[in-house]
Amino acid sequence: MRTGEPLPAVGDVLTALATGIWHWDTAAELVTVNAEAARLLGLPAAETALTEAQARSRMHPVDWNEITGVVQLAVAEGTLAEVRIRIMDERGRVIRTVRSRSKPSYDAERRTFLLTGTLQEVTEPVPGTPAGRTAVTGDWRRSREAFLLDAGRALAEARSTAEVLRVAAGLSMPGFTPDGLAVFGVEGDRLTIIGHHGQQPGDEGPFSHMSLATDYPAAEVVRTGRAVYLSSPETYKTRYPVTWPLAQHFGRQSWAFLPLTVAGRTMGAWMAAFTYPVAFTPDERSVLTTVARMLAQALSRAGVAESERELTDGLQRSMLPHLGPEIPGMSIAARYVPTGGGLQVGGDWYDMIPLPGGRFALVIGDVQGHDVRAAGLMGQLRIALRAYASEGHRPDAVLSRASRFLHGMTYDDPDAADLRFATCLYVEVDPTTGVLDVARAGHPDPAVRMADGTVLIRRTDGGLPLGIDPDADYPTTRIALEPGETMLICTDGLIETGGHDIETGWKRIRTILETHDGDLESLADALVQAVHGPSSHHTTGPLADRREDDIAVLLLCREGEGCGCGDAVAVRPTVRRTMLSVAQAEPERVAVARQQLRELLHDWASPDQVDSAVLLLSETLTNVLVHTDADALLLAEVRGEPGDRRMRVEVTDTSDDLPHKRRPGELASSGRGLMLIELLADLWGVDPRGEGKSIWFELYETSVEPSAEPSVEVE
Repeated sequence: MRTGEPLPAVGDVLTALATGIWHWDTAAELVTVNAEAARLLGLPAAETALTEAQARSRMHPVDWNEITGVVQLAVAEGTLAEVRIRIMDERGRVIRTVRSRSKPSYDAERRTFLLTGTLQEVTEPVPGTPAGRTAVTGDWRRSREAFLLDAGRALAEARSTAEVLRVAAGLSMPGFTPDGLAVFGVEGDRLTIIGHHGQQPGDEGPFSHMSLATDYPAAEVVRTGRAVYLSSPETYKTRYPVTWPLAQHFGRQSWAFLPLTVAGRTMGAWMAAFTYPVAFTPDERSVLTTVARMLAQALSRAGVAESERELTDGLQRSMLPHLGPEIPGMSIAARYVPTGGGLQVGGDWYDMIPLPGGRFALVIGDVQGHDVRAAGLMGQLRIALRAYASEGHRPDAVLSRASRFLHGMTYDDPDAADLRFATCLYVEVDPTTGVLDVARAGHPDPAVRMADGTVLIRRTDGGLPLGIDPDADYPTTRIALEPGETMLICTDGLIETGGHDIETGWKRIRTILETHDGDLESLADALVQAVHGPSSHHTTGPLADRREDDIAVLLLCREGEGCGCGDAVAVRPTVRRTMLSVAQAEPERVAVARQQLRELLHDWASPDQVDSAVLLLSETLTNVLVHTDADALLLAEVRGEPGDRRMRVEVTDTSDDLPHKRRPGELASSGRGLMLIELLADLWGVDPRGEGKSIWFELYETSVEPSAEPSVEVE
């Protein structure tokens, strides 16, 4: 071409270069091609307009789907959309591979794309070569899709920032794995280093707290929200001459800085650095962009989870008390395990309250619900209980006032969205005598492990849960904790977690209590481990639903032989006993006494003897309630080694009237009590006391002849 001659038309130049032009309007769903583009698509060489369906029929279906992703990436980065497309004939055979380059635009209101670009035939790269690695088609595509699936799953499962960074460091991208990574965050107008991999400790120093106005790729990414790709050291040095010396000594050849964006807000930047040149083709940029999006979502989730855990820990520490100073002759251990969902806060709590005269109170309770409102009500109720106890009120008065307080907070509040109640167990302890005064509001009964390891559930009187009835009454039950015995009080989460009901859950807890031979702290850990440990997930209860719940546990031990406080238990004592009072106005406690005796004899060799003992106990207790005006005191005791034990049951009352053995008629409804005792007991008797009397009987686990006659002859 001579100087001064007019330039040839653009279309002629493109035709001479075997380059076609195509125009795609997604709103009109039309693809317009010139003659050369039509030829490359396998159509007659003439300018024509095709529908999207017609254009799609000329392209490999996998490549057609790829076009959408590449176009979206180009719009987001403001770059050209480049993609390789396999052209197919009517029989579905690939006739050539073309490369398309286009400049897409996006209409946000209509949500449509408009593309104008070129088509040019290229040679299909050989798989496994550097050129083949950058192609859209072939094995690399399948590897990329598999990689993105694995990366997405791994990042979705990460629960902390440290886990997210470990996953990101372990990502092996198909064909271009970076050897250096860094995740930048933003605090005010400064960059921070959240984590890095592939560098030495301390290398992050110059980049920490860097101003966002600095001429540094990560700062620019955060300012603009657009990715920066640097394919060579020369490109880095040319674009960022000020900060190039900071990156030069790492010896990298290519860098990609991508924005970490969540909900339209750029929360930081991700750097991927390579020791070899990377061209950053649209396919490679697509992989990096997808990983950056998944990484941003994972970091956002981890940050929220860590904030929730920090809030939970702070709330828990502020609400749960310290157990206070050591108490002579007694040991206390406590555990609290929140539920696994949400903020991990709930309504369970425990407390230890100092009282006048060296006494103290143990409180455990559960406010309905597992949310922030339940935690708030729990904190207020705990403070109220402390205030009422510190005023010197007895256990029944403390719970009555607390019930009225909670009722006023929930039922009397017209703005309350939901009504709540709480279960509670209040135990006033005299450490000198071991006497426990127990008041219960809809809560599980306490359990006592005796010195020999036998566990009894101590049945106590109780009232409605707190907050239901402001005038509810809460009777008090007195229990004596003997030396070497340990009391367990807990919330229902310890019993029912793992699909268990109240019965099967108690069996699981009973086994731990009876077999454990360590100190009180290790016993508390063993109880929680039995519920929350790995074994609990394959030893679920009979219920189909695994409803997880908060867990609160309090253990109180009166130190003595067999308790294990301080040292492991080598040999447990061979004596176990239980005591229970039955008042004239409480005949229903006869059933409680029968149940306690059965639990005391849970490992007795002969079930028939256990039935006999329960029958004789009923007769002796009923005799006191029917024929006297006094209350009855039950003392049951088992001595000896298994297989050769002696059981003694003694019922004491304050009446001086001695029982008499009678010969009742055939239709008589009474008078057979002493006859049954004489027939079933191995030894029995009636002992007068200074005030009142004691009726007792003994049974032997083996066949032993009575060694003596009854101590008192009765007629």
